[in-house]
Amino acid sequence: MKILVLNGPNLNMLGIREPAIYGSGTYDSLCGMILRRADELHVEVAFFQSNSEGDLVTRIQQAYGREDAIIINPAAYTHTSIAILDALKAVGLPAAEVHISDVNQREPFRRISYAGMACELHYIGMGFDGYLRALEDLAAKYG
Repeated sequence: MKILVLNGPNLNMLGIREPAIYGSGTYDSLCGMILRRADELHVEVAFFQSNSEGDLVTRIQQAYGREDAIIINPAAYTHTSIAILDALKAVGLPAAEVHISDVNQREPFRRISYAGMACELHYIGMGFDGYLRALEDLAAKYG
């Protein structure tokens, strides 16, 4: 099984960006955690992070026929991007939405998730562990 782990804007700044909200772990440490768990599950993962909405849409489209599922943290695009929603719907791959912080306990505008409308699984406010749970659940269900 191949899973795309897709991360949106500012997630490359993990460890620097608002550690009280996102913790002190870095993007590289997050990817390392996911790789180790994927190896244990015998799952192949591909990582992609971009601050550009168009690049995220393009990579979702490229997943069609290449990967079997998507784990996505669209970050700020969660609340604004119908393009990401449409791309997820277009490829029709099983998808899991992940948010490190509990977006439902933050500003009211963060409670709207367009991308989440195309995801069957949601891991909100679990820190980095949300990615691992998403990986485990997708592998168990579709692997």
